[in-house]
Amino acid sequence: MPERLRSAMNKLVGAKQTLKAVEAGRASVIYLAKDAEERVSSPIVRQALERDTEIVYVETMQQLGKLCGIEVGAAAAALVASQI
Repeated sequence: MPERLRSAMNKLVGAKQTLKAVEAGRASVIYLAKDAEERVSSPIVRQALERDTEIVYVETMQQLGKLCGIEVGAAAAALVASQI
């Protein structure tokens, strides 16, 4: 399933952007790094559970960053509805 993130055109990378997308109801799937700090990931998880948004866990922030096509780690990412 993380492969879907790699090829997605409409994705957001980063905890702040992911949280905003979930709060706005735009996130269809959330990806979280298991090694992300709890203070960063817990608000995202809480919002995702409230909105029944799918959460996919990735082992490390480094791995999630690589899946997103960036050279640094990422705590969270999201697939979002396209803005047309």
